[in-house]
Amino acid sequence: MKKRYLFSLLAVSVAAACQAQADTFPAPVGPSQSDFGGVGLMQVPTARMSREGEFSLNARDNDQYRYYSASLQLFPWLETTVRYTDVRTRQYSAVSEFSGTQSYKDKAFDLKLRLWQEGFWLPEVAVGTRDLGGTGLFDSEYVVGTKAWGPFDFTLGLGWGYLGNSGTVKNPFCSYSDSYCQRPQVGEAGSINGSQMFHGPTAFFGGVEYQTPWQPLRLKMEYEGNDYQNDFAGRLDQRSKLNVGAIYRVTDWADINASYERGNTFMFGVTIRTNFNDLRQVHIDSEKPAYNPQPQPQLLEPTVVGTQLTDLKYNAGLDGPRIQTQGHTLYVSGEQTKYRDTREGVDRANRIIMNHLPDGIDTINVTESRFNMPQVTTETKVASLRKELEGYPLGHEQPLQQIRKEPVDPGNTEQGMFIRKDRLNYSLSPVLNQSVGGPESFYMYQVGVMANADYWLTDHLLVGGSLFGNLANNYDKFNYNGAPADSSLPRVRTHIRDYVENNVYVNDLQANYMGHLGNGFYGQVYGGYLETMYGGVGGELLYRPVDANWAVGVDANYVRQRDWDNMMQFNRYKATTGNLTGYWRPWFMQDVLVKTSVGQYLAKDKGVTVDVSKRFDSGVMVGVYATKTNVSSEEYGEGDFTKGFYISVPMDLFTVTPTRGRAQVNWVPLTRDGGQMLGRKYQLYDLTSDRDARFN
Repeated sequence: MKKRYLFSLLAVSVAAACQAQADTFPAPVGPSQSDFGGVGLMQVPTARMSREGEFSLNARDNDQYRYYSASLQLFPWLETTVRYTDVRTRQYSAVSEFSGTQSYKDKAFDLKLRLWQEGFWLPEVAVGTRDLGGTGLFDSEYVVGTKAWGPFDFTLGLGWGYLGNSGTVKNPFCSYSDSYCQRPQVGEAGSINGSQMFHGPTAFFGGVEYQTPWQPLRLKMEYEGNDYQNDFAGRLDQRSKLNVGAIYRVTDWADINASYERGNTFMFGVTIRTNFNDLRQVHIDSEKPAYNPQPQPQLLEPTVVGTQLTDLKYNAGLDGPRIQTQGHTLYVSGEQTKYRDTREGVDRANRIIMNHLPDGIDTINVTESRFNMPQVTTETKVASLRKELEGYPLGHEQPLQQIRKEPVDPGNTEQGMFIRKDRLNYSLSPVLNQSVGGPESFYMYQVGVMANADYWLTDHLLVGGSLFGNLANNYDKFNYNGAPADSSLPRVRTHIRDYVENNVYVNDLQANYMGHLGNGFYGQVYGGYLETMYGGVGGELLYRPVDANWAVGVDANYVRQRDWDNMMQFNRYKATTGNLTGYWRPWFMQDVLVKTSVGQYLAKDKGVTVDVSKRFDSGVMVGVYATKTNVSSEEYGEGDFTKGFYISVPMDLFTVTPTRGRAQVNWVPLTRDGGQMLGRKYQLYDLTSDRDARFN
């Protein structure tokens, strides 16, 4: 009956599609997501890639599995996917008292790399891997090609592992070594076992995706290479290797799909998508000042300058603005708190000054600061700026004579005025702490509020802290709080469950002395309760030239672990920790930041952390990091090494007015004690982002 209903539904869909009035087939609406996440048919991948920046959230459901995945087209040639699989037929562990009602959850990370794009004769070709660094329940490697022919998109691939379990063809690598004929057993969660890649049984897979004349509807058919005889959910009956399905685009950002697989199983799902390059928000903002020159005499007029200072603060976004003159140069300074693109603030400031420019001024210097540390000076020649504001005759345009350079301190100026910057700042913000994939509940949460306050005792000494208050959580489901049985490291992070039992606590309370040391150097020293779990003292030094694609910094800290029973006190554990860190933006990928740190971590292990992040046109940043230390896999325990992902989102994508704030979401597949860094509140590289004009 189920099969008859499905084929009836597909027949009606095709009939409706054929009635659509179209002289030619419409352009495809874009690649669709597979059951596992990532562009594909149903169970098998294709060589297609989404547009760069495409981010998809996917859910699929059948009798044996639920797949929850997030897929990101990080580069035009690289697709990444993270996935949780809910194995509905198995408990979380072999101990029923521990598992409760929780079914087994499997974490996985997939990669797909395009080898070459489709040409007139050649197909698009990609190579990929599934379940990289996971438990290996669905681990696969594949090489696949896809070629379009009218409304049809044909795919043919060769799969190893889960994709090739039927073993319909001989593994081509067996001729190189007999070791490739067998696939090693399932590995440990979180470990990457390269020795099993392209090993074991091999099978062809393929299929076709048909774009119907009715554009929202696409139909799929595939032949898969898996036989499901050794599936983790149990030995599954496969009556047919042909799977069929349909996908319907509800809106620009959502798809729904249904498929009939293995000749006996229905699969249903939904995909929600966006594109990180295309995200935009219309802001309600004051208009940019029109050019209406009304020069001042050489002596600044207090009433006019007062109006300019107000405009600099509220129109150009420069908090604590100053206007000073010395010789033939006028100096403007302040902290940019409004515009993420600091060029907008400089442009507005120049217009404000030009409308009431004192006689005899030929240069305007605008110096932006952050946390009272000067960042960069933008020097503009008045004559060039005046010509640009007045407009060039057609065909006689000239570049604006403007440069960015090291911050200029005007010293003892002839005259000047300013609006004093507020020394006290406070805010109240929501907080969501999350844990995914635990035994007690797949999703655990804590919702609260964070009250923040900072006070500048001097221009360089900042005292501040934050108080957390819990509003709601389900952490009462925690029923296990022992030390990891498979690790011998000090418990520097795995006491997290003890800390979250506190409903109200001081999250941090510290004093920071920070400043610009000159010639590209910045420094800070700090002390107090530095983060939720640790307090102590430390310092950081950073060298970052203006507009350079590199920087280098070092930090050193002495910390003690806070007592989770009374977080204003400390327990006995103490450590020295710090890192030497290099920052690099490759010249061939200017939207990528590679950060490499070498040093000692909280568990006193020594090693290297590599953090690679990509910035999209909207300002959204996506990053991945991994830490490997001198601790062996046996000492570290499950996972082998520390790793995680994060997404940093500019808040002005959600607000109706411009703002420079950011929010970050972190995803750590497994929290262990090795390779753990101190969570410092302020990091100088982040505080000096205005020194790079390309990324803010």
